[in-house]
Amino acid sequence: MPIWLIWIPTERIAEPAARGVWGKSLENYLADTMRTYDDAPHSDLLLEDRPKPRPVANPLKDEARRWARHCAQFRASDHARAYGQIASTVLPLIVLTTLMFLTVAHAYWLTLLMAIPAGGLLVRMFIIQHDCGHGSFFSSPRMNTAVGRVMSVFTLAPYSLWRREHALHHTGSGNLDKRGVGDIDTKTVAEYLASSRFERWRYRLYRHPLFLFGFGVPFYFLILQRSPWLHGLKAAEAWRSVMALNVAIVAIYGLLGWVLGYVAVAMVLIPMLHVAAAVGGWLFFIQHQFDETEWYKPEEWDMQIAAVHGSSYYVLPKVLQWITGNIGLHHIHHLNSMVPNYRLQECLDALPELAEVNRLTLRDSLKCVSLTLWDEKNRRLVGYREALASA
Repeated sequence: MPIWLIWIPTERIAEPAARGVWGKSLENYLADTMRTYDDAPHSDLLLEDRPKPRPVANPLKDEARRWARHCAQFRASDHARAYGQIASTVLPLIVLTTLMFLTVAHAYWLTLLMAIPAGGLLVRMFIIQHDCGHGSFFSSPRMNTAVGRVMSVFTLAPYSLWRREHALHHTGSGNLDKRGVGDIDTKTVAEYLASSRFERWRYRLYRHPLFLFGFGVPFYFLILQRSPWLHGLKAAEAWRSVMALNVAIVAIYGLLGWVLGYVAVAMVLIPMLHVAAAVGGWLFFIQHQFDETEWYKPEEWDMQIAAVHGSSYYVLPKVLQWITGNIGLHHIHHLNSMVPNYRLQECLDALPELAEVNRLTLRDSLKCVSLTLWDEKNRRLVGYREALASA
């Protein structure tokens, strides 16, 4: 989820469109997640005339493929569980929102208190939209599209735009040349040291947790996503998705404001959306910004290896895992994005060794906010002091 408020790497915005979404359509990307393939050499020589190359052992690749084959067994959608997840998300949200409107005029402190669990349910709703975008929530593409678009009216994330941008994230996650779309922007130590004083200041402000999660991410979701510009796609490609959602927002929330009062609607919705955006931004951050993460140069990058070693397993208390739709099992999600969120835990339980990969507890995760730069020499994330000390 890029936040372009103060950090707009324009060369990275233009690059995906110039390359035709990095040379992969979403359909091709989804197909790639559903199969294991070999990079076979091509030659005009007959097979029998060509010397047979000696296979190069790559334990990381073999391990990643074995795990990917395991995850592929859990791709099938379960409509009963999908409908159950929608009901267990939407119904409590309706109840909480109703109570917030009932208290907004006389006990606003209680309204703000209820905005916390309501925001959590919006995060859970976003995970449903996320799975619909991957085509994993239902077996029917039409159902995925319909439900995903309905959810977007509440999450305020344009469905088609976000679906395509997020596909870019999966096809380039962990690749140093494909940073800046669908993730938190991250500089290398060399890039930071080569930056001007103003660029360093801007980057440090962008990465400061109070700014990033308290203002930047909510501003992106509430304001910047209302515009077709400043995204990883051309404005012409984003226009329809963004404007269709904007029309729906004006119609639905305009009607709600006409009935209940526009000030009351704003006082109820803005706090819960702010909570949801901040929590969602933190999840995006911690899924790939942790001590043991990996980034690779393009010639070293492998999609499956990067999926495993560049994504965390965020171990949360059960109630938080439920609210966040199991998205903390992010290494499994990147190994096969066609596994619906309600089957991720099942997939993990069936292969316990996955529970030991990039394991990150809630306490551990809080220490990761100081990790801001990728050290290419030592292959790990470091803070500013360590980066300057090594210069």
